[in-house]
Amino acid sequence: MSSPRDSQSVRVRFAPSPTGLLHLGGARTAMYNYLLARQTGGQFILRLEDTDQKRFDPTAEQDLKDSLRWLGLQWDEGIDVGGPHEPYRQSERKAIYQPFAQQLIDSGHAFYCFCTREELDTSRQEQKARGVQARYAGPCRELPAETAHARVAVGEDHVIRFKMPKDGSITIVDRLRGDITFENRNLDDYVIVKSDGLPVYHLAAMVDDHLMGITHVFRGEEWIPTFPLHAHIYRAFGWQEPEWVHLSLFLKPSGKGKMSKRETEAMRLTGQTIFIKEMQGLGYLPEAVLNWIALMGWSYDDSTEFFTLDDLIQKFSIDKLNPSNAAIDFRKFDHFNGLHIRALAPEDVARRCMPFLEQASIPADMDTLLRIIPLIRERMVTLDEAPEWTAFFFKDSVDPAPESLIAKDLTAAQSHAALQRATAELEALPEWTHTAMETRLRALVEELGLKAGQLFGLLRNATAAQPVSPPLFESMEILGRDVSLGRLRHALTLLESQLQ
Repeated sequence: MSSPRDSQSVRVRFAPSPTGLLHLGGARTAMYNYLLARQTGGQFILRLEDTDQKRFDPTAEQDLKDSLRWLGLQWDEGIDVGGPHEPYRQSERKAIYQPFAQQLIDSGHAFYCFCTREELDTSRQEQKARGVQARYAGPCRELPAETAHARVAVGEDHVIRFKMPKDGSITIVDRLRGDITFENRNLDDYVIVKSDGLPVYHLAAMVDDHLMGITHVFRGEEWIPTFPLHAHIYRAFGWQEPEWVHLSLFLKPSGKGKMSKRETEAMRLTGQTIFIKEMQGLGYLPEAVLNWIALMGWSYDDSTEFFTLDDLIQKFSIDKLNPSNAAIDFRKFDHFNGLHIRALAPEDVARRCMPFLEQASIPADMDTLLRIIPLIRERMVTLDEAPEWTAFFFKDSVDPAPESLIAKDLTAAQSHAALQRATAELEALPEWTHTAMETRLRALVEELGLKAGQLFGLLRNATAAQPVSPPLFESMEILGRDVSLGRLRHALTLLESQLQ
């Protein structure tokens, strides 16, 4: 079901707290914002909600920017690029928020609170002992305005709390979940400005969203408990609310509960991660990341699973979002990565593989790599597999283990004889092509009464020094006559040591 807001000039924002690496959940939220903006010709804004200085991580901002750009989610306004609503870091907007906090005080929607931590702790313990929900129950809510202002004027430590209605209820429309009603008597008088004068998220984000003209707010369902506070703040100011969209959560692979920090660390030991930067290092494609996370909370139809970013921009719809939580399925991720590798042009695959080869100190050249990529692209799951598949092409020589040169069900002498005949047949070939090699050696298999796997396995171990490689004869064609025959002769020498 569409909304009038969808036909307006869409302005959406991704506004994370810089407290750690960008993870799957944050990336999906950013992507849905980006898709709606691009689909409608709207604006995508990147804002930093850094009012929690205790949890601030100075490396997180750079990771955020690098990760979003790697995913192809470039923002139109915000940190780094500027815009008409600068600054885009909440810590730099303190002076902007102060008049709004004062307006809430003056209109009776907020109050100064002078309660100490000890007093608040005592109150919570008393409420817990009575079996009632812990919420603010101090005297400051009812302080006369003159008294409160006088205490502020003399410098007494204080915070500002939002004054929740005591009676009635509030009903808010969530675009994904419909009407949600909250009883006001169950809501707390949340702190909205801390004792250091900085607003907390609840006030700062609402003010920023209003001033920046945000039309749609995508965020995780973990924000639903504070949803009524945010709506009450909007209504206290008389502002038009944005479209609220509370997204489903990502669950651990078992489908039971959210990922814990300990489970995230354990996952890294198995070569899996929920962090975007680490996915890049593991050889995943940004296209696959977007495809995978898009479908954990949204679907186009019952059958389509492959989407490029352009496809997603064209087909995304808020109305097809799913409120059900989704388990993180890394096998599905691998599946999508393989699909997207195969969808790339060979030149693009080669270019993206090159950093992994350089990291492994493999002296690959692009011309040779372009000949190899068509042989391995169908088998690759991640780009970091490239060194394993290609290293032997770029080595001056290989040293297979002598025992690996003894074919299954053959003796060392029989293996040596078979390899010797194969080498001789290859030496006699007038053309060094994979078709000529395969035709001649399949005939030799018949002549010697062997199985193809026995002889071809010998040749693979001799030329690549590994039991699994790209297609054998195509690989030998790329290696060339001299290198291939040189490796076969070296393998014969190694086998001779097994005959003694």
